[in-house]
Amino acid sequence: MAKALLGYMSSTDPRALEHLMAENRRLKRRVADLEAHVLRLSAENDSLAAAASDSELLTLDESMQPV
Repeated sequence: MAKALLGYMSSTDPRALEHLMAENRRLKRRVADLEAHVLRLSAENDSLAAAASDSELLTLDESMQPV
C-alpha cells in the first residue's frame, strides 16, 4: 500500500515520505496488535467452550430425560 501511495504522489518531499513511512509502521504495529488480540480471544473462547462442554449445566438430570 505504501508503494501505491508513493507512486501516486508526484512529490518526493522527504518530509512527506517520512510521514508515510511512519504511518505505515504505525499501521503495521496496529495490525500486529489486533492479530495478537484475536489469537488471545480465540484461545479464551476455546477454553470457555471446553469448560462449558464439561459443565453439568448443559445436561438434564434423569427425571427430565424423554421417555
